[in-house]
Amino acid sequence: MNILILGSGGREHSLAWATLQNPKCDKLIVAPGNAGIAKIADCADLDIMNGAEIIAFCEENSIDFIIVGPEAPLAAGVADDLRGAGFLVFGPSAAAAQLEASKAFTKEICDACNAPTAGYAHFTNHEDACAYVTTHPAPLVIKADGLAAGKGVIIAMTDEEASAAVDEMFDGAFGAAGAEVVIEEFMEGEEASFFVLCDGENILPIGTAQDHKRVGDGDTGPNTGGMGAYSPAPILTEEIAQKALNEIIRPTMAEMTKRGTPYQGVLYAGLMIKDGQPRLVEFNARFGDPECQVLMMRLGAQAFDLMHATAEGRLSDMRVNWAEDHAVTVVMAAKGYPGTYQKGSEIRGLDTLPEDSKNMTFHAGTSVSDGTFIATGGRVLNVTARGNSLMEAKDRAYAMVDQINWPEGFCRRDIGWRALD
Repeated sequence: MNILILGSGGREHSLAWATLQNPKCDKLIVAPGNAGIAKIADCADLDIMNGAEIIAFCEENSIDFIIVGPEAPLAAGVADDLRGAGFLVFGPSAAAAQLEASKAFTKEICDACNAPTAGYAHFTNHEDACAYVTTHPAPLVIKADGLAAGKGVIIAMTDEEASAAVDEMFDGAFGAAGAEVVIEEFMEGEEASFFVLCDGENILPIGTAQDHKRVGDGDTGPNTGGMGAYSPAPILTEEIAQKALNEIIRPTMAEMTKRGTPYQGVLYAGLMIKDGQPRLVEFNARFGDPECQVLMMRLGAQAFDLMHATAEGRLSDMRVNWAEDHAVTVVMAAKGYPGTYQKGSEIRGLDTLPEDSKNMTFHAGTSVSDGTFIATGGRVLNVTARGNSLMEAKDRAYAMVDQINWPEGFCRRDIGWRALD
């Protein structure tokens, strides 16, 4: 099969890596890709938000299957365009992708199907949001309603922080994503990620993970797109996962079907767990980043078969074969991230690192200049390892981190601490 993956980050590098393990893959193209992806697959300079351009490319290159990585093209309807042109696609329609593209839409769905989640209010203007904050004491969670690259959430622990967060949203800190704002109650507990595949009718759980959103060790500092992750997540026991399926995911999928917008793709449920009860934090309409990296390391070649079956509506025939192992990914970021950071620094030592079924460095923001890797983003590398235990996987990942010569980069040193504690 000729396969096209849309995207350019660490998530797409790991999807490409897993896809290439599968013998069904004859040719793999990633658009636009990055310097790390270019080592294992062909890269194409495509505008992944332009459905017509992608369709023309797929026709010219006899593409059989397209995997859409990021959320923005899904929300823009690129998967719809491709399906309309007769291509097989992994990724939900724009209507179904509203589960990620609009926090208010998700809350409306949860209300309709009685899925447990945080209490909330939705605002379209600054004045009403400010008035709400003055009558609802902190802690509160202030969310940009639209897509904000994983950064449009502010946890306000004081009334002053809540007021400042509302001001920041409506002042345009998150662009159009913050034109509408959802304010939620602060949920206590431990957060974990639950991933399922949906083919419009059937649901298949494919794994759990926990990521580390805060920039600093011990979960300190501002939120980021994610500084590392591990899989599986011990907090998501089989009993709690079943509750999440029965009380949150299945009712949501049934409500989406009832509305004429069945969901097809991967659904990522961010859950807050307290006293054995899961509540929904958010849905994402794509694989998490960096959670995808640890899931792909553990799934390997079967990941492609599962995605292909999802697109063809064959999930009822599929089973996930898990090894009894663990995976850890450590994000290396440019100093200053998630604030102002410098691009263009050299990264050395990557060519000496192992690349096999237990050790991989997935590139998230790199280019090549005169044979040297250059940092081009905030989150730049995902150093990933498997092990028989979480500690073994963590030790392997950090051993690789310590071989990378990049003075302008940094990472957290405590990925996996919750499970290890």
